[in-house]
Amino acid sequence: MVHDAGWAGDARAAVGCAVLLLVLLLAIDTGAGTLSVPRGALWTGLAALLFAVLWPARVSVSRGRLVSRGLLSRSGVRTDRLVSVRWSDGVAQRLVLRDADGNRAEIDPKVLVANPPLWRVLDDDSRTSADRGSLRCGETALRQIAARVDRETARTVFRISGLE
Repeated sequence: MVHDAGWAGDARAAVGCAVLLLVLLLAIDTGAGTLSVPRGALWTGLAALLFAVLWPARVSVSRGRLVSRGLLSRSGVRTDRLVSVRWSDGVAQRLVLRDADGNRAEIDPKVLVANPPLWRVLDDDSRTSADRGSLRCGETALRQIAARVDRETARTVFRISGLE
């Protein structure tokens, strides 16, 4: 099983941002002399909302399975039985995967770009889906992700070797 290597750092950042916001709001309110229990509860709720928005989904992939665990939700797809892979419409770019059983998972493509081992497992399984004929649409999206992963991997190699 391969996990998102950057998840722990992103989770710490979400906690840090929420705590920092709460501390700043409480300090400003205290300095102004307007801090009360209802205002403290409001600031705590606002910090909790920021935490919920920033909390990253934890993506893990094993042969034939991708699971994405959010703060309150969990979704998974059979990656060896994919039916479609497409980009979602919206502000945040998401890759939407659907399998033959009707399951659906949304993941941030940055997770795949930042974790080549995770991408390799997903890529192998998606090729299996294409070979079996179950993948009806999405090969273009998969090629786009593959190009991004290859580009970022090459940049990393050049940066580490001092050729950048």
